[in-house]
Amino acid sequence: MPLTLATKSKPTVTTLDSGLTVVHHAINDSAVVTMDVWVRAGSRVEPAPWAGMAHFLEHMIFKGTEALAPGVFDQMVEGVGGSTNAATSYDYAHYYVTVAADQGKTALAPLSELLTAAAIPDGEFDRERSVVLEEIRQAADNPDWLGYEALLGMMYPEHPYGRPILGTPETLRSRSPQEMRQFHRCHYQPKNMTVAIAGQVDHDQAMSWVDDMFGRFPRPEFCPVQVPAIAPILSRGDRQHLKLPYLEQARLMMGWRCPGWAEQDTANGLDMLAVILGTGRMSRLVRSLREEHQWVYDVACECDVQTDSTLFLITAWLDMDQVERVESFIRDQLRALGEAAIGAIELDRAKRLLINDHQFSGETPSQLAATYGYYSVMGSFEDALTYPQQVQSIAPELLQQVAGQYLAESPYCSVILEPDMEAK
Repeated sequence: MPLTLATKSKPTVTTLDSGLTVVHHAINDSAVVTMDVWVRAGSRVEPAPWAGMAHFLEHMIFKGTEALAPGVFDQMVEGVGGSTNAATSYDYAHYYVTVAADQGKTALAPLSELLTAAAIPDGEFDRERSVVLEEIRQAADNPDWLGYEALLGMMYPEHPYGRPILGTPETLRSRSPQEMRQFHRCHYQPKNMTVAIAGQVDHDQAMSWVDDMFGRFPRPEFCPVQVPAIAPILSRGDRQHLKLPYLEQARLMMGWRCPGWAEQDTANGLDMLAVILGTGRMSRLVRSLREEHQWVYDVACECDVQTDSTLFLITAWLDMDQVERVESFIRDQLRALGEAAIGAIELDRAKRLLINDHQFSGETPSQLAATYGYYSVMGSFEDALTYPQQVQSIAPELLQQVAGQYLAESPYCSVILEPDMEAK
């Protein structure tokens, strides 16, 4: 039987006296267990001069503690056939390990040690900074990354969402190990963390692991945090035109700034509008722009719900002589969504796709742990369980209102990426 959010066993959520949140889901017919630790310490909480600190810290977490030498954790996990990785976003960072069920405690112990007692040694700091700088150089060769970062910079000029998660060479070279230790001790505290455990481990055992391994945290330190408020909409739209010598195909990227996670109904509506516009051959933009008119090679729409703002993004891959026509067509489609209610067939298709995608995200212990951790640090763990019902209850009137207020009538920013034929 596939493991889904609707499995027979039920997840439990517990908040310890320390403020640490623990989500546990026992799956007895699974041979593995995943421990996924989520921290509200993404690049959103970085002051501007510290841009890139959260992602850099993700690297440095694995450089050991006073009791655990660099590389030992990876050797331990790989030695028992497990896997581990980490990721940093604007709103969070998370660290996960998946191992055979009988190795769960063995793997979680060193992971908790790394997260709560990271040493951030000076020598490793300098070496790993070179690795991150190379990561930035490689990202700069990706035209989609360049276009996306340019778009975010226009949409969020005063907010951390407008800065690269990787930081810049200038900000990284200006940082010190002591500042990173300060950042770690400020944000890697129990009130900011969720430990999600899913797989073949019972509740009492899982809670015993957490009690043993997450009982001691570093003494909190002050860290500068600057998260300015975001206005509901942009006062005007901006456009940026980038010519890139290594680009083979032009891009049109259009972005709208919408309410964030707290306005859950609006965020769910935007999720559904992204499906209606740009998911699958039956979606409006794919069917019209790619299949019927053949004005684009491809078109996609995505909705990135964040703490302070939802980014609604439409990207088209096309020839330069089609840019104005395609942009005008997209704007017309958004106006149409704001003027007329969506029909039952189109609405049911979008609901099915969203609900199925949510269910597919819970087929393995690692997917379940990731889903629970994400919802816990972003908003409410309960939303992970009730999302299908939330989607099913969306009415055409809500979609019409959201499309009209936040897409059709709001300014947007755009980036055009053009192949630089003269530089080739």
